[in-house]
Amino acid sequence: MHSERVASRSAEPKGSRETRAETRAGNNTPALDTVSLAIIEQLQEDGRRPYAAIGKAVGLSEAAVRQRVQKLLDQGVMQIVAVTDPLTVGFRRQAMVGINVEGDLDPVADALTAMSEVEYVVMTAGSFDILAEIVCEDDDHLLDVINKRIRALPAVRSTESFVYLKLKKQTYMWGTR
Repeated sequence: MHSERVASRSAEPKGSRETRAETRAGNNTPALDTVSLAIIEQLQEDGRRPYAAIGKAVGLSEAAVRQRVQKLLDQGVMQIVAVTDPLTVGFRRQAMVGINVEGDLDPVADALTAMSEVEYVVMTAGSFDILAEIVCEDDDHLLDVINKRIRALPAVRSTESFVYLKLKKQTYMWGTR
């Protein structure tokens, strides 16, 4: 079934997937061919799928798939990780923190990235300069991270916290579009 999707990609008209992959290269992102995109989709469906099964689906040998996967990992195109529900592993409090910064965003974003409790950092346009997702053991831990570490960063002008009450969906299956 999936090999049919891979085969159909090679027949896609110019200006579709191939061009999008080339455009990514203009943003300092490695260009990906249809086979690499298909490998990524295979791993998004099942991160433990054997290379031999992936190879069969995309038309490569097991060794070729192994090399491509390693290259994708080395280039930072993808990661293969176990995704957990934080509540089930002892992290009772999650929050998204909107941060407004005075001046250059990079030093603040870099400092946030270095904090072990911060799982996600994105620079944005809109009401906040930076959004940071924080995963903590409890409310006291969250308060400590926000009050003593994030607000203490030079250039942080203000923060607004959005405490998660319940995690309804957490998925990384957006594919390669």
